[in-house]
Amino acid sequence: MFMTLLNSQLIPDESLSLSLLPSCRDHQQALADRLSLSNQLAGSQDELPVRRMKDSYIEVHLPLGTDPTLREKYLNYHKGSGFSIPVLICYSHTHNKALQRSPLSIVTALVDKIDMRKQVIHPDCDIKFTGHVTWVGKTSIEAKMHMSQYHDGAYTPVLDATFVMVARDPENKRAAFVNPLKPEGPEEEELFQQGEINKTRRVELSTASLLKVAPTAEERKIVHSLFLNTLDTKTVSFRSRVLPPNSVWMEDAKVKGLEICHPQERNIFNRIFGGFLMRKAYELGWANACAYGGCRPNLVAVDDILFQKPVEIGSLLLLSSQVCYTEGNYIQVRVHTEVLDPLTRHHNTTNVFHFTFVTDKDVPNIVPQSYGESMLYLDGKRHFNQTLESQ
Repeated sequence: MFMTLLNSQLIPDESLSLSLLPSCRDHQQALADRLSLSNQLAGSQDELPVRRMKDSYIEVHLPLGTDPTLREKYLNYHKGSGFSIPVLICYSHTHNKALQRSPLSIVTALVDKIDMRKQVIHPDCDIKFTGHVTWVGKTSIEAKMHMSQYHDGAYTPVLDATFVMVARDPENKRAAFVNPLKPEGPEEEELFQQGEINKTRRVELSTASLLKVAPTAEERKIVHSLFLNTLDTKTVSFRSRVLPPNSVWMEDAKVKGLEICHPQERNIFNRIFGGFLMRKAYELGWANACAYGGCRPNLVAVDDILFQKPVEIGSLLLLSSQVCYTEGNYIQVRVHTEVLDPLTRHHNTTNVFHFTFVTDKDVPNIVPQSYGESMLYLDGKRHFNQTLESQ
């Protein structure tokens, strides 16, 4: 069971919280108020004081076990609860006591990883969130968040998440500098170095993308083996294909959806919250995995969610989920989201989500037919292997 981590953002800045309280002030007036903060931005990172990891450490409790009203507020149809705190962590890191309001706009650039540590989340037990900044660049911040739940007399881990946030000016038009980070002690040094490794890994993955370069020699063998396994032995033809036993053609493992993006899902910049997009993508991916496996799946991990383009209010958001890789009782689902311009009929990709699910029983093998589907298969296999390596 997966909680929408970006569903409601906690932001230590009155003007940035207005999107959650639309009745308080006019949305456009809030934006105008923030324009005056531009002159408070640092001209370089050297102008900002160095921060420590403990400066951004936060701990948030949700007393779902003792507060029925709060419990009802955070319940969804899976009987789970959740909210996001990486923005709050980043604002804690950049907080300037001399300023009443932060001139920075912190936005989510990437959900690097979400690993589920526990499959059952109790709706009537207290939840605790902890987290802090683990790495910074000049304008970007990596924040780690941990969620645990009180059950049977103790807190046990539920999930670990890594976010990459970026700092922008008050109008969200250009990058802004953030405070440098100084790790203290071996444990913090290791966390900081892991942040550097994560950055390098993301660059390498982007460079090796199957949308840019050919698959490796080993991957080409996998594709050819899949092709040979689907050839009709009764004919001598490259076009005659036969589905192997206990298998499903990739073309038959799709589920699509459409969302009209309403203003109640907006953020301070009058665009759709990333948490709304993430929730809708998860629900569609979960439904696809459920239909494919014939039972209710559990989420194992969310991997590499890049927010490529903002989604405007009123947009027609097209979502397409595809089972792209299976292994035993695991299902790898890719969800592609794009905005359709009804006037020009142009499609613009906004996000690509990767979800790893597990079921109680083995599932049919997914089989690609075309070259494009084979690339989806290999990409799904790559993400699945990364998930297993991190468990």
